Amino acid sequence: MRSKPSGNGLHIRRDEWGEDPVADPAVKSFGVRPDGNDATPGEPSPEPGQAAPEPGQAAPEPGGLMVRTVPIDDPGDLLARIPPAPALAWVRQGCGLVGWGEVARVTLPAGEDRFTAGEKWLRDLFEGAVAEDRVQLPGTGPVAFGSFTFDPASDGSVLIVPRAILGRDQSGQAWFTTISDSPTGAAPADDLAAVDLAAAVDLAAATGTRLRPDATARPDATARPDATARPDATARPDATARPDGTGRLRWHDGSLTAPEWAQAVADAVGRIAAGALRKVVLARDVLATAAGPIDARMLLRRLAARYPDCFTFACANLVGATPELLVRRQGSEVTALILGGTAPRGASDAEDAELAAGLLASAKNTEEHGYAVASVRDALAPLCTELDIPSQPSLLKFANVHHLGTGVRGTLGSDRSVLFLAGELHPPAAVCGTPAETALELIRELEHMERGRYAGPVGWVDAQGNGEFGIALRCAELAGERARLFAGCGIVAGSDPAAEVAETEVKFLPMRQALEG
Repeated sequence: MRSKPSGNGLHIRRDEWGEDPVADPAVKSFGVRPDGNDATPGEPSPEPGQAAPEPGQAAPEPGGLMVRTVPIDDPGDLLARIPPAPALAWVRQGCGLVGWGEVARVTLPAGEDRFTAGEKWLRDLFEGAVAEDRVQLPGTGPVAFGSFTFDPASDGSVLIVPRAILGRDQSGQAWFTTISDSPTGAAPADDLAAVDLAAAVDLAAATGTRLRPDATARPDATARPDATARPDATARPDATARPDGTGRLRWHDGSLTAPEWAQAVADAVGRIAAGALRKVVLARDVLATAAGPIDARMLLRRLAARYPDCFTFACANLVGATPELLVRRQGSEVTALILGGTAPRGASDAEDAELAAGLLASAKNTEEHGYAVASVRDALAPLCTELDIPSQPSLLKFANVHHLGTGVRGTLGSDRSVLFLAGELHPPAAVCGTPAETALELIRELEHMERGRYAGPVGWVDAQGNGEFGIALRCAELAGERARLFAGCGIVAGSDPAAEVAETEVKFLPMRQALEG
């Protein structure tokens, strides 16, 4: 990706980004290799018949992306900004990223190398990009949202580069990124925001992005590139209106009924007792049918409001609110939040305290959590010069459950991207088992369903390899008026099938309630 330096670290192409003059002829190209390291190729020579770039300008690769990130005033609720279009989101406590539109997408074939293949695709795409990034934070510049299958034998892992990205970090810094595959930097309205031309005009005006003349009656809507944008939510009611809801829902059994799944748990306990493995995570699904198409934006806003401490996410029609952070990478720092061991919340303070104490004292849950911690330690230790993992878990309270949790912090020994790290960590014992290979085979045998991207890594990655990936839990896969919900439990020698069924019902609740209103 070629960034354009100027007096504040950028230089701006006059014909692409507005009126600012070119300030510095230096152009840097870089990308992310599959191993996470930077690539720095030389500038390409013009093809025969292709005009050479003007002095001091960066020549876009054929089909290359034009990327622009600018600071903006506080945009308010990020999820409320998503227009009526397929949603992309990764938000916790009001901070994170949302996106819409698609400038590029890849669906990856099955295979253990799907993370490496995804990195290669992004590297090739981002290396040809010309970017102006006035914010220079993780999540600015070109970004891809991603969702990967749980099982390496399954097709369907996906990476999506949106046309528009709205972000805010924990310090309150907010930004807006536009990405175009047009060599002029103009974004066709049917790609940028076809469903809401007023929103397209306002967003273009906020960032100085030009729309094609046929996109709207206001083709000249621009703002100075050095101005701080002030998006006005009330100016775009269509983009932020609350959906009406899904109407009455009809619920159906998934691949197994609850009694059939309880028998699968009993079979798994028998295998564990026989010494075949120490832990396996079994999941089940339920199906919901609504009166009309289900709007992911409605679900996202409900989930974020009710579970602010979770990571509310959406990618390629997979929507949920996961409590578990598989990995975060910012520069050389890597962090994770491991969960394993669950108890419901109590109806009163006294009952809640009793349930929490019982979870902390539970040998079964402590054992389950220990396997999850060990799998993360084994994956990260060879990659880090320092790795801090507490010896005992903490009690984490979420809106509907207690979890045993362990925070992890480390320093990478070499430059590795978040996609590389996600590939090394997946599948963790928290959603697969111990040993992983044996647990995966048992999951395939006993669940009688295709997990797809449930329990796989979901999140985002930028051109520097920074990003965050969680585990796709407490989620549903949407298809028109239908939703497929998932929930799973860690099974160890002391597991009781009836109690595990009850635990899945608790874990279904976030998505059930989001669908029901």
